[in-house]
Parts: sequence; structure tokens; C-alpha cells
Amino acid sequence: MAGAGRDSQRHRPVLGDRNEQAGQSREVDFSVAAVLPASGCGERMGSTTPKQFCPLLQRPLISLTLEAFERVHWITEVVVVVSQQNFELMNSVIDRYSHSRATVVVGGLTRHQSIFNGLKALVENRPHQSWLEKPEVVIIHDAVRPFVEEDILYRVASAANEHGAAGAIRPLVSTVVATNPEGYLDHSLERSKYRASEMPQAFTFDVIYRAYEQCTDYDLEHGTECLHLVLQYCGISAKLIDGPPDLWKVTYKRDLYAAESIIKESLSKSVCIITGIQEEEIQLGILLQEDLQLVMKQVDLLTWSLSKESGCVQAITSKQHYNFIYINANSFKIHQEIVQLMEAVENVKLSALYPVVVTVVHLNNMEASSFSVQMDDFTNIKQLAKEANRKNILIYSLLINSTKSTDKIHESVKQGASIIESLIKQRSPALIGQLLVV
Repeated sequence: MAGAGRDSQRHRPVLGDRNEQAGQSREVDFSVAAVLPASGCGERMGSTTPKQFCPLLQRPLISLTLEAFERVHWITEVVVVVSQQNFELMNSVIDRYSHSRATVVVGGLTRHQSIFNGLKALVENRPHQSWLEKPEVVIIHDAVRPFVEEDILYRVASAANEHGAAGAIRPLVSTVVATNPEGYLDHSLERSKYRASEMPQAFTFDVIYRAYEQCTDYDLEHGTECLHLVLQYCGISAKLIDGPPDLWKVTYKRDLYAAESIIKESLSKSVCIITGIQEEEIQLGILLQEDLQLVMKQVDLLTWSLSKESGCVQAITSKQHYNFIYINANSFKIHQEIVQLMEAVENVKLSALYPVVVTVVHLNNMEASSFSVQMDDFTNIKQLAKEANRKNILIYSLLINSTKSTDKIHESVKQGASIIESLIKQRSPALIGQLLVV
């Protein structure tokens, strides 16, 4: 049920650089809640699945938007408004992805009716919603705009607290024209004088609630702009805030591909390299770290350990990384450490949120002790990768041959790092269990 387990605060993965976002965390001295209208059927998407439930890396789009709000600590409640037919589906999304601050309510036939239902849920408590409290400021945001960041949420909420209403805007990218009844150009607007109204928008709760109480049935059925309702019925002119370019709305099928690319890029900014205790493994880890640091923001190098205080366990439980490299010297056998790494990832439910990439790098010192790859080895690694894929863990295998030549080993590692970077960015199931050779 929605709201179950609300007292258990869970770690949240952050799309983007964690350190940068942590440094931008804000504080507010007024209470804030959010309403996400998500009752649409997504006709323009051309899909039988409403766009808010379309999968991005196997995760519903609306879950990503909820994640963006739940990582903002000063937003205490998020009311998600869905159609009656999607009520249970939304509850299952909340349960699966542990959205502890989300509550589901049933919307109306139109956007304004749904938003009004969401606002009512914050003041008209029912038995299963008794924990909800009326906020001083409420943020309204589209469920299909997943890349909203704390900075713009803070700016519209603060402006609304001061002025009564505020909304994000963006420059128009196309000229707006009006047509006459015969379909010919009547006139055009001077683009530089106008802006596109975007989300998020924020209001003092009493102002937006009063506007909805006073608006007509025509407004509820045909209107789309909350800022206009407040101007018309409360006489409050909203403060307009220039928003960032990533406020765009997933509307068409092509937008899903663009959104997925953004998520993949964000997940690919860090990696954790894990080695055993052999000197060869550690040295290869150092070389890989040097090359990967040229293309990634964070590359950690750790020695494997399951101790609770170890860096490996902390790297997994903190959910800082969705990419791991395990270095295996002079053997193609499946080491117990690889299985333990998978189990650790699964235990903290890391792969329940996004696909986790584990690249096993096999180091073969050709001049010392060459090893042979047996058919059983191939079978075992493929079987392990197949089992891991069911848990949203993508296992790739990379063989790096090394020699005493410093130039050759550096070149091999550079090529290996390039392959690893590509595997991490693409996150394709097509190559799991395959052996790639440098």
C-alpha cells in the first residue's frame, strides 16, 4: 500500500554528480509538499502504456521523477495523482522502489481536476492518508519531467513563499503564429517578448487552493495553466524564474530514447575497481584507474574485503557506484569474490534501481604463466551472467594479455579502459557472458 514503511528512510541514488549535488543542498524555513499529476493516457506517445509508466532502463519513468523529489530533504510529502485504472499499478511502483514519501490518490478526467484532487488530499485526510499535513508551500510538477534538480525546486518554492506564486520559464524556440478560420496566417508574436511556461510551479497552499475552489467548471475541463488560475481568481501575478534546459517533458517516443541516454550518461560517471592481493592485480588496477580517470569523474581503487568496515562494502552500501571492475590475474575461473560481489549488490537492492555493470578483467601474463580457457570456463561465466541478468546485473568479461614490454602493457590497458568505458555507457545485455580480448 502507498505510504507503507514511510518511517524507514532509504538511500537514494542520484542522477548526476553526488558531491556536486550534496554541496547544493538547501534549507527552507517553511513546510513544502509536492503534487505530481500523472493521470494522462499519453496519446501523443502512440503507446498503449501511459508514458509515465514507460520503462527507462527497466524502471518506470514516474519512479525517476519521484526519486528526484525524494532526494530533496525539505520536501516532506509527494502526492501522485493517477487514474483509477492505474491506482494499483502506481502503488506497486512505490512499493518496489521504496518511495517512502509518496502517496497515491485518484485523479479526475482533466489535468486541473487531477491537481485539485491532489491538493484536497493534503487537507482532507482520509483513514489511509492520516499522516498528510497541509503545507505552507506546494510544488506542482509533471510526472514526466524526471530531470528536475533541487536548485530550481528551491528557487520556485522560495519565490512562491514570498510572492504567493512562482513558475519556471524557458525561452521560446519557435515563433508562435495565429491562423484565421481559413487556415491562413493571421499574425505572429514577437518571440523575444514571450516565454514558454514550464514546470515546476509553486504556490502558497492557501492561494492555489482558493483559486481551484473559485474556478469554473469550464476552467477545470479545459484549462492547463495553474499560474493563470491564481492570477484570475486571486489577483496574484506569479514570479517567473528562468529554468535550466533539462526541464523538458517526455512527450513522444523519441523523448524516451533521449531520456534513457541522459540516465546512462549519468550512471557512467563513476566506477569502483576491485583487486585481489596479488601484485599483478594491484598494478593493473592502478593503470586502469589512471586511464579511466581521464573520462570519468570518480574512479575508486579498492582491495576486495567483505569486512563491514572495508571500502568495498562501503562503496556498495553507499550506492555511490553502479559500475564495478573486478581484476582476476592468471585465471579464468569464477572466483568466489565475484559471486560475493553480486550478492552484495543484490542485498542492498542496488540493481533494483538501475542496471549494475560488473566487468571481470582477466589478466594473462603471457611471459610468466599463460593459462588456457576451457569450454567449462566459458559455460560457467555465461551461466553466471545469465543468472545475474535476471537480477539486473550485467556481467562482462575482458581478457588483457600482458608482457614485459611497458609500452605494450600500457597500450593494452588503454584499449581495455576504452572497452570498459563503452560497456558501461551502453549497458547492453547483448554482450553479457561474452569474452572480449585486447
